[in-house]
Amino acid sequence: MSESRQVVPAQRAWMTLVLKAGTPLVSAILAMGVGSLIMWVSGYDPAAAFAALFKGSFGGPKQFGETILRATPLILAGLAVGYGFRAGLFNIGAEGQLMMGGLLAAWLGVEMAGLPSAVTVPVLLIGSALAGAAWAFIPAILKARIGAHEVITTMMFSHIARFLVQWLVNGPIKAPGQTPQTAPLGLSGQLPRIPTLFSESTLEALPFLGLGRAHTGILVALLAAVAVWLVLKYTTLGYENRAVGYSPWASETAGISVQWTTVKALCISGALAGLAGAVEVMGVHHRVFDQFSAGVGFTGIAVALLAKNHPLGIIAAAMLFGALQAGSGTMQLEAGVPQKIILIIQALVIFFVAAEQIVMWFIRKRQKEAISGAE
Repeated sequence: MSESRQVVPAQRAWMTLVLKAGTPLVSAILAMGVGSLIMWVSGYDPAAAFAALFKGSFGGPKQFGETILRATPLILAGLAVGYGFRAGLFNIGAEGQLMMGGLLAAWLGVEMAGLPSAVTVPVLLIGSALAGAAWAFIPAILKARIGAHEVITTMMFSHIARFLVQWLVNGPIKAPGQTPQTAPLGLSGQLPRIPTLFSESTLEALPFLGLGRAHTGILVALLAAVAVWLVLKYTTLGYENRAVGYSPWASETAGISVQWTTVKALCISGALAGLAGAVEVMGVHHRVFDQFSAGVGFTGIAVALLAKNHPLGIIAAAMLFGALQAGSGTMQLEAGVPQKIILIIQALVIFFVAAEQIVMWFIRKRQKEAISGAE
């Protein structure tokens, strides 16, 4: 009898872990399955398509580097959305906050050209985070003081940011030439590519370090993910954030200021989105042009949903979406499958995450069967 009582808690803990990790995994598998069906109905070979997709995203060091490159801003954008979700806030305006962070990084990078990288890079990253937080501040105040829904206000601020960047790169900060873009950052403001950190002899001895265009912004993203996880799990700030997300009324009763927590959560979310813009500008484009983000802020919503808003899970979810983006070109080239199929698969992932009750019902049913069998 005592042995069965010891088994039950272990089984419950195992099934709880499966419940948390099962939904994202099953959602991704179902999305791939339905995507394969769509390819087959459309006259394409799903096996050849996914083989080409894998080759383009993990087929070698350069391909894996491209996956890392695409995943880097998605990690930060996913953290931005996920942190807001933890406080019960839907920051759909991460795209606009990302644009403002990238815009400030581009401007500061030009102004600080010639200074040492040890000075320029931290200033650009911190400044971009503050720009993203500032862009989220007004929606945060509107939410806290008058109850204006953050979905509406942050979305409208994204549109404002988009057209503000468009106006600036076509006018006040436009670089000489026909293309509407800013002047390039100085070398001191650029994030170096990972292969450039090693000598040629090292790269010959360790070819897996030849990660192509992947840059050191991935380190910023990983550090941010660990920092957000630690904040949410071990600090008063994180506890208040989670408490307000679970129940604003209970939090207010316990002495937590819901209004102040709302402002802090949205501003921190904006800061993380601003960092995403910074790493894109500093590591990839080295300048700002119209639509330089390509929807990273919106894809970050899907990343956060797939990871169930867990900061460390967001890393894996971003790598999945990064792999889909990195391998889509090879899939089209070698298997003839349009890249739009990848967008369909991403949408299906979101759909199946939203329909998680189906997966949860199955896992809970297995959990009850396991517990009753042990007893």
